[in-house]
Formats: sequence, structure tokens, C-alpha cells
Amino acid sequence: MRRIAQFIIGMLAFAAAGPAAAQSGGESAGFSAFLYGLRAQAVSAGVSGPTFDRIVPTLAFDPRVIRLDRAQPGGNPANPQSAIPNFAPYKAQHVDSDRINRGRSRYLALRPRLSGIERATGVPESIMMAIYGHETGYGTFTGNFDLIQSLATLAYEGRRRELFTQEFIDALKLVDRGVITRERLKGSWAGATGYPQFLPSVYLRLARDGDGDGRSDIWGNEADALASIGNYLINAGWKANVPWGVAVRVPASLDRAGLQSRIVSPRCPRVHQRHSKWLTIAEWRQRGIQFMSSVVPADSEMASLLEPDGPNATAYLLTGNYRVILDYNCSNFYALSVGLLADAIAN
Repeated sequence: MRRIAQFIIGMLAFAAAGPAAAQSGGESAGFSAFLYGLRAQAVSAGVSGPTFDRIVPTLAFDPRVIRLDRAQPGGNPANPQSAIPNFAPYKAQHVDSDRINRGRSRYLALRPRLSGIERATGVPESIMMAIYGHETGYGTFTGNFDLIQSLATLAYEGRRRELFTQEFIDALKLVDRGVITRERLKGSWAGATGYPQFLPSVYLRLARDGDGDGRSDIWGNEADALASIGNYLINAGWKANVPWGVAVRVPASLDRAGLQSRIVSPRCPRVHQRHSKWLTIAEWRQRGIQFMSSVVPADSEMASLLEPDGPNATAYLLTGNYRVILDYNCSNFYALSVGLLADAIAN
């Protein structure tokens, strides 16, 4: 009876919410019923009842979020699989002179704090800065979607309900614990927020205080954001003093068929499918690979080969640290661009 009463109170509050509830009748009722059905789960997870009851009536189903989600690769199962484009145009757009120069400027300004984070995590300052640059243009664009509303919409839509229901509840925790105000909790349509574009669950697990003030403010404090990025990479398995990878030239004689990996990744299999099997750097040398940089992993380090623009173009030997960058964003183009931008910023 108590749950039924709470549901009725919630529905009345939602109806009184005014413009926020201006949706089609069926969609509005279904969305509201779904959210109020999560109340017990949210409270059990640590969200206070008053916080839940204050926020949920202000939420409205956002069809823009669903349109954007379905426009992503794999977002609509009915979409055909498109051919993989070349990396070169993406690189020209994302490792351009403007992004490099702005990255160097922020890098120099933040080095007193960055060096301490590098010592603590083993993650190069330039890698943290490159991720910061890729995610939000060094803090210039962090998203203006109502984060809790976006996550509620994605959870209700149902394609990845379990994931986004948890993220919705974790976003409520951020407000309930006083980490950030409801009004300030903005982000991308997909639920990422702050300078590092963390999901709420990632913030709760991995956000760190980078300047010693006792807070982990990834929305307005660059030191906190960069320390949190470093902590994320360490948690994903970053190995200190190992480059992410190196550009190479591949001889025409290389037996690519014999180098195909038989491992099927449980996460982002199409991304990892493009990588060769693992060999040591010494074994790659024996196969005639020519290195295009003086910074080369140790001969004993394991690496896989990726030819993002096909044969007769620049290729890359990638270490385990490249896989760590993929954990941040599972895209070969993203991870390559982060590595290349980091190298350019540091030079």
C-alpha cells in the first residue's frame, strides 16, 4: 500500500510539474510510471527518498536523446554495416595545429600539477592532456543536456536499460551527496559529464582530488579532472614507462595472413578485429618493420600491428597501453588520435 501511495503522489506531482511534463499522454504516463517504479531500487542503492521525489517530477522524456542514440554506429539494428573509412581524414581533423597548440599551452600552464599526478599514477602528463583535449576541447565544450533527464530517457527507451538505469541512479547519488547541484549537472546526451566526460558510475568509482582541497570537481577544476583521468587509466591497467605505440613502415613482403589474431575480444570486437596477433618488438624487427620514431618500446615489449589506412600507408605497433586508451573510448581512431596528440603536445 505504501508503494502504491508513493506512486500516486509521484504521478500527481508529475502532473503538476507544468512544461517539463508536456509530452504525449501515453509517452508521459509510461515514462513517469517507469521512473517511479525505480524508487525502491534507488533508495536501496543509497539515494534518499526526498531527493528522488524532488527530482523525478521535473523530468520529461527527451526524444532528441533517442534520435541521437539511434544515429550512432550500432544504435539502430536495422542500419546496414558501413565500410570502415580511412584514418587520415580523422587524424587531420583531430590532431590539427589548433588542438596541438592549445594543448601545449594548457600543458605548460598545468605542469606543476600534472607532474605530481604523473608521479603518482605513472600516466604521462601528455596522455592525460590529450584525452582532456579530445573529450571537451580542454574544457570548452562539456555538453548542455540535462544529464539526469538524458539518462532517464535512455533507461526508459530500453535498448540498454540495465546500464542506463544504474547510471540514472548514480546521477541521483551525485546530487543527493552534494557532489554537484541538480542545475549544474549537465553533459552529453549519452550521459557523460565534466571535463573528462565520465559517466556518473565512473565518477563515483574513480574521481580524484587533484589539488588537495578535499573535493573532486571534474566540472570546474582542471587538476581534479586530470587526476581523475590518470586514475581511470591506472585502473584500466596502464603500465608506466611504456609508450602507447609507434608509427612504422610495413614491408610489402609481410605475411599479413599469418599474423591474423584468433582472439575474439568480448568488448568492442570489431575494433580489436583490426589488430594483428601479439609479437615482441624484437620479433617485429625480424619481420622487417621499420620504426619512424626514436621512441620505441623495449624489444621485449609485446605489440600488435594496426594498418588504419591499409597497406602502403603509415601503420602502428601498439602496446598494452593503447588498449588502456581503448578502454576510455573503444575506437581505434580515437585511441590513435589521443596517442598522436599526446606525442605532439609533449614535443
